[in-house]
Amino acid sequence: MKVAILAGGLGKRLRPLTADRPKALVEVCGRPIVEWQIELMKRRGFTDFVILAGYRWEKLVQHLGSGKRLGVRISYVVEDEPLGTGGAIKNAEHVLKDSPFIVMNGDVITDLDPRKLIDLVMGDPTAVAGIALVPMRSPYGVVKVSNGYVEEFVEKPRLGYWINAGVYVMKPEVFQYLPEKGDIEKTAFPELARSKRLRAYSYDKVFWRAIDTVKDVDEASTELRKLYPDICLAE
Repeated sequence: MKVAILAGGLGKRLRPLTADRPKALVEVCGRPIVEWQIELMKRRGFTDFVILAGYRWEKLVQHLGSGKRLGVRISYVVEDEPLGTGGAIKNAEHVLKDSPFIVMNGDVITDLDPRKLIDLVMGDPTAVAGIALVPMRSPYGVVKVSNGYVEEFVEKPRLGYWINAGVYVMKPEVFQYLPEKGDIEKTAFPELARSKRLRAYSYDKVFWRAIDTVKDVDEASTELRKLYPDICLAE
């Protein structure tokens, strides 16, 4: 099964780190985000990747090449203008339409096992796609207070909600719902949800971080250095 990585974004909130490179090449713990995605997915048995590129696409090709260095196969589909997440996938229809595939947002690092989501979607003949969910955590530490006294400080607790992890499984039928231009979260997914054709699998105890700011880079690097010292490179 192919893994398509959405790597066409400008990464404005990560400036100046993205001034001369796409967001997917921003280094976390000494290794670009896209390499983290490839390495962690390879450990789940996936070795065929399609990079959906746009901004500074040539940097991705130069860095990743054919994928041989990483022990995988990599191909590229380049958008001529920003198409949004849905449009970028639609733009790659010619290389993804023949069988089910995985999609990953290019700014997410996670070790969740997509095979659980694959089994859910493929086991449901009415499903067209599936979304991986992870627990929502507070971006801040919280303070528990009782009778005017501080009882406890809790660092970034879970908030009791689930959020989109940016990892999807899609059947070829999904191309009927994708826009030529626009974000999938605002177009195809709401339509599929209304018709009960969009499944979801909740991942509780997994590593997941969206890399949106320089602070995210620093915090994720610290966590990954402990979890995956064999993948981290010297910084």
